[in-house]
Amino acid sequence: MAFGFSAIALPQLQEPDSIIPIKEGSPEESWIGETLFYISEKEIILTYITQSQLAFVVAASMYSIGTPIGCLLSGYMMDMFGRKRSLIITEIPALLGWLLITFAVDIRLIYAGRFFVGLGSGMVGAPARVYTSEVTQPHLRGMLTALSSVGVSTGVLIEYALGSMLSWNICAAISGILPFTALLLMFFFPETPSYLISRNKPDQAKKALQKFRGNTYNVNREMETLVEFSNKNNIKHLTGFREIMCALMKPNALKPFTLLFLYFLIYQWSGTNVITFYAVEIFKDSGTSMNKYLAAVILGVVRLISTIVACFLCRKCGRRPLTMVSSIGCGLSMLGLGSYMWLKDHWVTNDLPLVATWVPVMCIFSYIITCTLGFLVVPWVMIGEVYPVQVRGIMGGLTTMCGHSFVFMVVKTYPFLATTLTRHGTFIIYGCISLFGTIYFYICLPETKDKTLQEIEDYFSGRSNTLMTGRISNKPKVLEIKKGQILP
Repeated sequence: MAFGFSAIALPQLQEPDSIIPIKEGSPEESWIGETLFYISEKEIILTYITQSQLAFVVAASMYSIGTPIGCLLSGYMMDMFGRKRSLIITEIPALLGWLLITFAVDIRLIYAGRFFVGLGSGMVGAPARVYTSEVTQPHLRGMLTALSSVGVSTGVLIEYALGSMLSWNICAAISGILPFTALLLMFFFPETPSYLISRNKPDQAKKALQKFRGNTYNVNREMETLVEFSNKNNIKHLTGFREIMCALMKPNALKPFTLLFLYFLIYQWSGTNVITFYAVEIFKDSGTSMNKYLAAVILGVVRLISTIVACFLCRKCGRRPLTMVSSIGCGLSMLGLGSYMWLKDHWVTNDLPLVATWVPVMCIFSYIITCTLGFLVVPWVMIGEVYPVQVRGIMGGLTTMCGHSFVFMVVKTYPFLATTLTRHGTFIIYGCISLFGTIYFYICLPETKDKTLQEIEDYFSGRSNTLMTGRISNKPKVLEIKKGQILP
């Protein structure tokens, strides 16, 4: 809902009877819309008008520092205060931000509100995924963690629907209900068993695990696995700066961080958020005869449906197949879109009629579908899976920060690349990056589906080789794991 707010607030604030009027193309418009890296259609037009207005957009992006700061803060808080307390704390700035916007009588209060909403949005990402990963069973972990991506797509659509009927300040008030509800409900949820064991509280961990599994479930075997793994690896709570840095420098932390760092880098530079944020402009420039606004709305609906499908596929297919579908599908779609736009420029230059105007629409829709099935779900799920329990919070926050930073870089460089290399040239580059990423994913990406967090940590520590990748040197599995079976 935070992501979709600027798109419904800006048109209302530009109305003559607005209680806080702003002019179209003014710096205020950019400051409100850009706080979370998300760009409204009118702000896209700003980029192509004047250098002074472009400077305002850049200044607004600097204001977006709240989101990566929130990612780092939440990562530190998770390991210091626990997953539950961190999730409670993260809702406070988000709630404060929505309240400031709701009761704003001055543009500066909207600035402050957007900053705090951005801070809260950045803080909540890693703790929510880590908490979900640590309390769910392996066969459900991927699907339940992927629900956060469904939440993003659903929230944007809900905000658009509310904005068509209600004023921006009432929309902000309704949006504030969610962090307030989450704040209250988290008090009724226990801390994660993994964190409690790292704090040497096995009795509390057992009670927490029983709550998550139900009264009829025998938790003794699962508890034995958790405690045995903790004792075997001497897992303890880290307090000193030197201890934390030593843990961060170990292979079981650096290897998965490098893996996800490159995953986010490849998937963002395949043009994911360029298609999302500049959809209206791309539809208009592609030469299609379809109404660009209608196409953008349908695109949002398709993205939501694809995200829901991706959640179920996460449980059935695993991380590697879905990633391959995304990297190949996005690469071919981008190459197709770029090639058509190159032909379109040739046709326009030579006064030739446009043909097959359905091709760019098909490429954009196929891009969104294939991207959503893997890229928009898998790396966020893996944030809660691949890191060791001692530094899972800090590394999760750092990875989330990198993901948001790549969003910023790709979205901000797109206008310059489109001007320098032409739009079709930029799309072809995005497509080549995605196809190149297929090789990397095939060789290096491990399959974490149905694996316990302990098995995954052992793999990155070099103690086992049970996770499948495309490396030739991988040993075949010698032990078949039955569904529901828990191994140390």
